[in-house]
This record gives sequence, C-alpha cells and structure tokens, in this order.
Amino acid sequence: MFMHNKRLQYTVRVAEPNPVLASLMLEQFGGADGELAAAMRYFTQGLGELDPGRKDLLIDIATEELSHLEVIGSIVAMLNKGAKAQLAEASMEEAELYLSMTKGGNSHTQSLLYGGGPSLTNSSGVPWTAAYIDSRGDPTCDLRSNIAAESRAKIVYERLINITDDPGIKDALGFLMTREIAHQKSFEKALYAIEDNFPSGKLPGIEKYANVYVNTSQGEGDMDGPWNSGEQWERIDDLEQTMPFDDGDGSASVVLDKADAKTAEKLAVRTASVPTGDPTTGVDLGAGAGAGRITGDDKGAAADVDDAVKMADAM
Repeated sequence: MFMHNKRLQYTVRVAEPNPVLASLMLEQFGGADGELAAAMRYFTQGLGELDPGRKDLLIDIATEELSHLEVIGSIVAMLNKGAKAQLAEASMEEAELYLSMTKGGNSHTQSLLYGGGPSLTNSSGVPWTAAYIDSRGDPTCDLRSNIAAESRAKIVYERLINITDDPGIKDALGFLMTREIAHQKSFEKALYAIEDNFPSGKLPGIEKYANVYVNTSQGEGDMDGPWNSGEQWERIDDLEQTMPFDDGDGSASVVLDKADAKTAEKLAVRTASVPTGDPTTGVDLGAGAGAGRITGDDKGAAADVDDAVKMADAM
C-alpha cells in the first residue's frame, strides 16, 4: 500500500519558463535511464526477490525513484507553465504563440498534446517502453545491471546540469544526481554481500575457455594491458592456428533422417548455382555511363568513371 506525501523530496524552484529545457528534462522522466524506468526495474526485481534483505533494498529504492519522478516531472511542469497558460488562454498573437511553441526539442508536442504536463516520453518524444527494463531474475546479474543503470543516470543528470543556468534547477538536479551515487553504493554492497557472486548464475564456466583472450582485432592500435595480457590470460594472436577452440573442423552440421536428407538434397539441386558462363542481367541491359564493366563487348559496355565525369561536366 502506498500513501503520497504532498511535499516533494526536494524543493523545486524554477526561475522562469523554458519549454525547450523542459523537453530535454524529459530524458530523466520517460527515457531509458530515467526515473520511471528505474522505479519499474527495481519494483519488478523486488517483487520476485527471495532474499529479504535485497527485497527490502529494492522496494525502498524503487519507491524513492517514484519520488524522483515526481521531482523531475514538477520541473518539467514548471518550465512549461508559461507556455501552457499562453496556449490555453490564447493571450498571445498567433505568430508569437507559434514561435513560443516551436523553439526546439519536442516542446510543441508538450504544449499541444499534454498541455505543458510531463509526458511519458524521452527528450525526443519517443514513448516510454517496458523494453527499458532489462531484469533477468538472477540477483548477481540484476544488481550489476542496476549499478550500470545508476551510473548512466548520473551521467545524464551531469549533462542536464551543464545546459541550464537556472540555480534552482541546478540544485534539484544535483540532488537527484547524488542520489544515483548513493543507490549505486547500496547496490554494490548488496552484490558483494553475495558470496561467489561471479560469474552470474549457477553453472560454472568451462575452465579452458575462461582464461583465454582472443586478439581478433589486429594491426595498428593493438594495445597490451591487464585486460588481455599477464598471468591471468592465455592470449591468442594466431587465429588461423588456434581456431576453432574445440577439436572439430569449425563447420556446421546436422544429422537428418532419411526423409529430411532426401528433401534437403532435392532443394540443393534445384537451387544450385551454375559456375560456368556469364549470364546477361538487367544491369547489363540498362547500363549507362559510370556503370563500370558489364557482360560482353556487344552489350553496349558503359563508359568508365572518368568518362562519366566528363559527360556530367559537359551537360
């Protein structure tokens, strides 16, 4: 059961309306790393959590994220308040009203569809979606995802702080940003309160594959570091000599019964390529200047690129 306290968790003081800034703020309202996504991620994890300590933590933070949703939504509403009043009362000249609504972002959508209230969209007007929730039901997996989510949200708040000089908004955003830090610390503690928290899940990895680093991108820019070199790693640079990892030949195969094998053979015969000859294609028939080489000298070979450029210059 929830009870709403009418006081915000942090006081919102907006110096002046700014519909464009309001639309940017929506990134933390209905965006992928916004407060609604965080609240739903932690609520759903908490409801399915078996450990009482983690369950309590997740529900606590999920509920606080709703209070943050209220703070950022209030900022959006205050930034839109002037535009909302002007649009509702038609107190401006048509041209001025139009300009005030189309300053940038999706401020016009905010004004026309939502009357200046916060919409469940990101800053580009893309609707919020449950696809943002990436929980997997394994605590070591989900806690790591939560830590990353809090980190991403913190970065977005930093960027929002940098694009406004409104001191009241900066204060509120600074509070919200700092709560992301606190939540990350809590999730880190919860993760490391689980013994043997790596790797995620129950099944162990296969030892001979777990210590291998495969240097698949080679050439200028190759770097050595603790992520690919040292006693922890068996590094593979010569891919031709070591791939595939197993004792097979690296090809794909399947065992078919007689009926399926016969049908597959018929399909292969019917769709087989003819490697001999050089068939004339629609490209050959319609080729013009700049098409490059085409089939047969008697098919009206196209001019080369230099000729095509010369022809274009002459036109």
